[in-house]
Amino acid sequence: MGRTSDARERLMEAAYDLIWEHSYGAVTIDAICERAGVKKGSFYYFFDSKSELAVAAIDAWWVERKVLIDEMFRPEVPPLERLRNYLDFISLRQVKSYEESGQVLGCPLFTLGTEICTQDEHIRARIHEILACLGRYFEGAIIEAQAAGEIEGRNAVAKARFLVAYSAGTLTRARIENNVEPLRNLAADAFELIGAHPAPVAA
Repeated sequence: MGRTSDARERLMEAAYDLIWEHSYGAVTIDAICERAGVKKGSFYYFFDSKSELAVAAIDAWWVERKVLIDEMFRPEVPPLERLRNYLDFISLRQVKSYEESGQVLGCPLFTLGTEICTQDEHIRARIHEILACLGRYFEGAIIEAQAAGEIEGRNAVAKARFLVAYSAGTLTRARIENNVEPLRNLAADAFELIGAHPAPVAA
């Protein structure tokens, strides 16, 4: 099993990677244990089911991702720059994955959520909570940008929800097509759709 102290973490990491690379339904507990280097009997010491492991893996991923998002969305960073930094981050991560593995993997939350949401309420609810939290980051930046005259209109909540849906939808399209081209101008296209007017970049 390896050291008990890190077996749980290795199971979560293996589950996250395998589900993202393939699908929740296609990944077995045996495959997760093999990837993690953990005996199957030990799996049930930590988790009652694959569903419980999936939620734990999502939570662990979100803890790490939230640290990065908090840095991107620091109050002193201009609001449109916050949004651009995040959109550039997720698109570049997909390009890197494609260059390394030949696969565009898309958004892990939407990939798992769209597959399992009608079958597992625990997973659905956790993904919904995380997406709502991400939307609040977007909403705060949009409100500030609107106050500065950098985004047209009002209804920051709707614009934030649209931005979450558009970015995840574009990642999903790129996964289906296994093509990074839809991601090349993710931030610019998203800004155009929400009526953002970023300042020209200095020469």
